Amino acid sequence: MPASPNPSSRWYEHKIPPPVIDFAVGALMWALARGVPSAQLWPAQPWSVATVVGLSIALAGGGFALAGALAFRRARTTVNPLSPHRASALVTTGIYRFTRNPMYLGMLLVLVGWGVYLGNAAAWLALPVFVWLLNNLQIKAEERVLRERFGAEYVRYAARVRRWV
Repeated sequence: MPASPNPSSRWYEHKIPPPVIDFAVGALMWALARGVPSAQLWPAQPWSVATVVGLSIALAGGGFALAGALAFRRARTTVNPLSPHRASALVTTGIYRFTRNPMYLGMLLVLVGWGVYLGNAAAWLALPVFVWLLNNLQIKAEERVLRERFGAEYVRYAARVRRWV
């Protein structure tokens, strides 16, 4: 396995709470939807079919995130994404059998629901930005810490369960 990069070159890791990234990308989606009206696919209206579908997807995302947080609580390990080094247990059961990052996947689904409600194709351009930011500012660093902390057990888990879905 290649050596880890110089820790000082990773100054950006674990600095921005993932919910802040989620909110910022949601705001970016709104700005794109307003800034590119020609990309409107359907009107964003309260209680339209798009609203109900978008809300359903967002609620499912909230459920994923909640299931991940509850699994961490049951295992009595930290839920704080800015302190992965405080992890006291490797959680591999429940929703973690299907995704290594249900809380982040839940946040992504909330953004997908927001995108459905906005009904603007330009807004969807922000979704890969969210995935890139989470992968590079949070997830890769968490994976490194978990690999160091739990060794072969984490490596086997990561080989068996995908990062997102």
